[in-house]
Amino acid sequence: MAKIKGRIDNDQKEFVKVMEKLTYRFQTWEVWQDFVVMFATAISNAIDTAHKEKREEAYMRSVKKYNKEELDLFPKLCAIVVEALEVDRDRDFLGELYMALNLGNHWKGQFFTPYNVCKMMSEITGGNFAEQIKKDGYITVNDPACGAGALLIAYANSALESLSKQDMNFQNYVLFTAQDVDMITGLMCYIQLSLLGCAGYVKIADTIINPMSDGEALSEFSKPESDYWYTPMYFSD
Repeated sequence: MAKIKGRIDNDQKEFVKVMEKLTYRFQTWEVWQDFVVMFATAISNAIDTAHKEKREEAYMRSVKKYNKEELDLFPKLCAIVVEALEVDRDRDFLGELYMALNLGNHWKGQFFTPYNVCKMMSEITGGNFAEQIKKDGYITVNDPACGAGALLIAYANSALESLSKQDMNFQNYVLFTAQDVDMITGLMCYIQLSLLGCAGYVKIADTIINPMSDGEALSEFSKPESDYWYTPMYFSD
């Protein structure tokens, strides 16, 4: 059964309640891993045909572990996340829950920066979004150790709040790029950026020994075994 460390809200409590129905046969971290892989793959494969076949293999490895009743619970978990972010997008839903479930200790001893700190950082460093766009035509923002994406989510919300006052849609002007050495946390970032309508991509690799480089995301776009995960909004004109 999932053990909660710290405070979580009602949406997150509902998520844990559903997930606990799966933890009688599986460890919490294993259920979380399978949920993240299946959710991220479902998003990616809906729009990214170049990488569909390889990612479908990983998806099916997760699916085969569960019976029909258990599999029916995964769409419910996805729906809770979608609805929670629709109600309040100014949050790191998955990252907060990940830490509350004490999964950070299992995956390389991670500790995610609290969302309110990320929001403060985004407002300090973001500057005048409209002026930056007027000058350069667009804005790029990168987090080389993204975790679940709290810093990028905060930046997206700061951009949304600022640009909406100028009748500008942040989705047309901001490119979000992220990287993390851990696949599960990187895909958590990918899921949340995708659900929040952010155009960009997440690279799963060690930033120190294999960082992003100029033009790499475009060159990797058609490679079946690419480490890049492109959000749905990235495919939009």
